[in-house]
Amino acid sequence: RAVARADEGAPGARAEALGASRSRAMASKSSAIVRNVANLRGLRYRLVDAKGEVLGRLASRIAVALQGKDKPTYAPGAGSGDVVVVVNAGEVHLTGEKLKKKRYHRHTGYVGGLVTRTAREMFDRDPTWVLRKAVERMLPRCVRSKETMRKLRVFPGAEHAFDESKMSRMEAPARGLSKPPDARSPEGMVAFNPEAHARRVALAARSEEAKAMYARRAALAKSRAEEAAANPSA
Repeated sequence: RAVARADEGAPGARAEALGASRSRAMASKSSAIVRNVANLRGLRYRLVDAKGEVLGRLASRIAVALQGKDKPTYAPGAGSGDVVVVVNAGEVHLTGEKLKKKRYHRHTGYVGGLVTRTAREMFDRDPTWVLRKAVERMLPRCVRSKETMRKLRVFPGAEHAFDESKMSRMEAPARGLSKPPDARSPEGMVAFNPEAHARRVALAARSEEAKAMYARRAALAKSRAEEAAANPSA
């Protein structure tokens, strides 16, 4: 109807009507992606790249964002958590030998119906299941847990169904390790496992950068406190 009225009016009205219809179609598409959530108004859409991230640490950050605990306006039961979109979930990292030693159990309800699968088998069946289950187990067991999980959208690859221009990226915070890995190598020697050695070197470098950043923040806070104490009237 809007297009028909635009034909009768000015030439630019048709383009405006087409743009309005497209925006309504995009809004309906977005609502179809995130369904059965009480109120999405004012919530952010946050994009997370899970490539190379440790499963437990990533799941804990996602659980905090889904509950809205990283906001100053957080209130239990308010449903102020953001919508989190995770890409590259199939490339999440499990430390140690958890990929073959971590087991998931379920029961069919019949006698002898215990089904046990390893994390690798679950990755082969569904690359997104392991991350979704880790986030679900970090949420409180209450009546809002299902609605909170509906705000989580996990994609195995880099492609997703959301408008990335309206999303904000959720980056991992810097971590300063109290005991960083020893990345030194003797003169003229080559690492037995070059990939593991490169990971240790990168982790030690990130740890030193994080410690330097925290030291700068502490020095800045100390100087501000000294200035405030020196000028109480200001």
